[in-house]
Order: sequence, then structure tokens, then C-alpha cells
Amino acid sequence: MRKVIAMIHLSLDGFASGPNDELNWISYDTELEQYAHAMHDLTDAVIWGRRTYEGMAGYWLTVPGNPDSTPAEREHVRWLDNATKIVVSRTLDRIDWNNNPNTVLIKDNITEEINKIKQQPGKDIWFIGSTMLAQTFMQLDLIDEYRLNINPTVLGKGKLLFANVTRQIPLKLLESRTFKSGVVALRYEPDRK
Repeated sequence: MRKVIAMIHLSLDGFASGPNDELNWISYDTELEQYAHAMHDLTDAVIWGRRTYEGMAGYWLTVPGNPDSTPAEREHVRWLDNATKIVVSRTLDRIDWNNNPNTVLIKDNITEEINKIKQQPGKDIWFIGSTMLAQTFMQLDLIDEYRLNINPTVLGKGKLLFANVTRQIPLKLLESRTFKSGVVALRYEPDRK
């Protein structure tokens, strides 16, 4: 069965973004980029919420025509073009990625719909959603692996990843890795006994 793998950057004090969704505090360098892009080999689908989808489409669809795009950006957009884009949104009526048919819109019955997708053949699924969608997925026990990149920054305020999670989620450490930037990458899986 396919897994949903959530890769989320966190500040040392547990924020996934600043109060206005700022991400400029993330210590993203070539080493962390390579670590993140290793997900290309493991996954063939991505999960976004509406706002993340709109932001991703607004940026990544411009990369092929931008002469300043880096080779890593071009590699990632090739992966995105081929990946199935799964968007969870109650407000969107359709999603479009360059008229690519590899799109799925989930408006309700999230658990049912994600579990159906997990049963389909294919590689794992990369979750890159907002904190709100991550909290929903955590509450519904839909995340099969957490990849938390802890950045050497204290934000003091912002959007906490675990703010609205009301159930206990025992985790088992799979791997930890420290990067030159001071980012500590932690891989956990739920300890579902």
C-alpha cells in the first residue's frame, strides 16, 4: 500500500510558517534541496490544500519559460508535471495544471478518498500541504511518515504545526540527519499498535 509522506519545515519552536505564511526563515540550501528532491524517486503524487496548490501553480508553471530557473527547479517541475496532483478543497470546482489529466480534486470524504488513492498502484504520495490540512490529516490518521526539518530559528509567532491536533500520535524514529546549515531532519512513522 502507498504511504502519505509529509515533509514539513519547522522552526525550533514548532512553527511551520510565520503569521502571514512567511517561509523566508527556512535554511534552504543545496544540501537540503537535494534531500527534499530525493522524494522524486520515492513518490509519484503530491497532496496540496487549495492555497498551497494556488501558490505552487503560480510559481512552478512559470519555471519552464524562465531563463533564470535553476537545474534543480527544472528537475522539480518535470517531476510535478508527471506527478498526480491531489488537491483537497471545499471551495474549488476544478484544478488545472497545464491541461494535465493527472489531477484529483477531493472536496469531502477525505479519509475515504485518500485511502482509495493509497490502495491504487504507484509510488508513495508526497504531502506538502498547509498546517490546517496537515492537522486534518493528523486527526484522521492519514500520514504514514513524518519528515520534519527542524530549522535553527525561533520564530516566536506564526502557525504551529500541531496546534489543533487533539489526539495522541505515538511516533517511532526512523532516521535523524544534521545538515551543515544546522537543519536537523527527523523521519518518524506512526507507531500504530
